[in-house]
Amino acid sequence: MSLSRVGRGVPHQFVDVSYFAQTQTIPIVFIAAEDPVKLGLVTSLARPGGNATGLNFFTAEVNAKRLGLLRELLPATRRVAMLMNPTNPINTSSTLAEVEQAARDLALQIQIVNASTSHEIDAAFAALARERPDALFVAPDGFFTSRRVQLAALAARYAIPTSFSVRDHVEAGGLMSYGASLTDAYRQLGVITGRILKGIKPADLPVEQSTKFELVINAYIARMLGLTVPDTLLARADEVIE
Repeated sequence: MSLSRVGRGVPHQFVDVSYFAQTQTIPIVFIAAEDPVKLGLVTSLARPGGNATGLNFFTAEVNAKRLGLLRELLPATRRVAMLMNPTNPINTSSTLAEVEQAARDLALQIQIVNASTSHEIDAAFAALARERPDALFVAPDGFFTSRRVQLAALAARYAIPTSFSVRDHVEAGGLMSYGASLTDAYRQLGVITGRILKGIKPADLPVEQSTKFELVINAYIARMLGLTVPDTLLARADEVIE
């Protein structure tokens, strides 16, 4: 049995897709941040058709709602910077398409800022401090999650309201996040793995999709930034960190 994590939208070491070509017999259970069919992991979601199945962990698919929640927190927002990792082209492409459409619907202007190293993150925030966008939208990316403490610290230092894709960032001191629950995703993976251990073939187990999404707000950071979180947003939050 092999449990593999594929895609840069989850905060762990990632397995190269070529790994799946190394065996056609050992059952593989994966979590993929992008469409597993597009990645070539399975033939279809309903009928994987091989020795791999798992979970599609939604990332880009919820970006439109996340941008809307950021706008709800900051109704006067007009210009939003978006931090992206150019070394992750698949994720970058889908995220950009989703956010640009949502920005048009919300009458927002999007400014792209790239970073793929810790030094480039520092440089990106220095530039943002000079240009002063109304808010920052961090694209879902495993590298950014691994640098969550750095990102949260810089956002606080330069007083830039920032939205993230997973709660790990908010727990590290970020302002807010909205996205699929990693905890629930791993629970789903455990159920899938258990069924395979009981004898069901991966080919007969449809790829599941994230079912639980969470909005997390750091009220302490909001107060530090001089923001008043609307009561309607607080009421919908799955967790408010004080």
